[in-house]
Amino acid sequence: MVNNIIYLDNGATTKVYDEVVEVMNECFTKNYGNPGSENELGEEALKLVNESRKNIALELGCKSEEIYFTSGATESNNLALFGVVEANKNKKRNKIIISKIEHSSVYESALELRKIGYEVKEIGVFRSGLLYMEELEREIDDETLLVSIVQGNNEIGVLQDIVKIGKMCKKKGVIFHVDSAQSFGKVKIKVKDFGIDILSASAHKIHGPKGIGLIFIRNGVKVEPIIYGGNQERGIRSGTENVPGIVGFAKAFDIINKIDKEKIRDLRDYFIGELEKIGGKINGDKEKRLYNNVNVCFVGANADELVLRLSLRGIMCSARSACLSKGGGENRVLKAIGLNNKEAIGSLRFVLSEFNTKKEIDYVIHEIKNLLLN
Repeated sequence: MVNNIIYLDNGATTKVYDEVVEVMNECFTKNYGNPGSENELGEEALKLVNESRKNIALELGCKSEEIYFTSGATESNNLALFGVVEANKNKKRNKIIISKIEHSSVYESALELRKIGYEVKEIGVFRSGLLYMEELEREIDDETLLVSIVQGNNEIGVLQDIVKIGKMCKKKGVIFHVDSAQSFGKVKIKVKDFGIDILSASAHKIHGPKGIGLIFIRNGVKVEPIIYGGNQERGIRSGTENVPGIVGFAKAFDIINKIDKEKIRDLRDYFIGELEKIGGKINGDKEKRLYNNVNVCFVGANADELVLRLSLRGIMCSARSACLSKGGGENRVLKAIGLNNKEAIGSLRFVLSEFNTKKEIDYVIHEIKNLLLN
């Protein structure tokens, strides 16, 4: 493995903050009790879990009791769809609305619901990656149970107008779920102000640990659990609480809310400009996107080959979402925004963090240019 790594695959996962490792180590070595135990160590662990829940809830503008910890956004997304359907079986509403660019954990869940008789409507997007809002508004009707929309797309980073969608759903009395795995901690989210009923998030996208996530469920929204057991997380998600993960998640969330996001945005914009100079075409809207996402197409190139060759030079990026890479084949998101096969094959994803520098970006541009010429 190369010694000097330039890590630009932060959409897949992130380097854990040192401060996060530190607080997690305290849980592993000192505060290692089970929150369900009534002894002193158990009580201390429960206190840490509740403090973490409270701090996250405060930032999201909701009540602590509306936050439930899970293993990650994939579990949260599954809980959002299957849990809502199970809890509302007696209602006449049997329509689920998603977009064509949802993360696999929402998209595949919706397809499973279609198999058991639910109508699943997939809303298309413009070349920019932004939703056909008029179509969405038209489709939200009295038959609709749930609308599930990704806020920041994991491939192209495009940000949807969640506030506007929230108003549409509220008007029709429809449950609104937001997958914020990529946007959580990167854009300001106030669940009540935005009209969000359910929200999913994950720690490892914001320099927290893997294996821990959350789901916000607004009080009054009915959701049945999909994991049963010891009645932890107030019965919504059974299983011994991942105390180190929860504490690490809260710490990472606290840190990322305070970083200089404009500095990263400026570096991203510089990167985009340099990529365009060497023939790159940016996929998705340049303005309404996550401040650290760059998805670029080099027509005629093979992105998979470029990823491997860049990796040998110490540059870590991707040709598609990590959740799609194992399956290979067609990129559903790039197809949805209108890219042809040649354009999709030539598309790369770079996702920056606060640890990246202009010097690194200049080196990346230099290496991409050399690879495209050879």
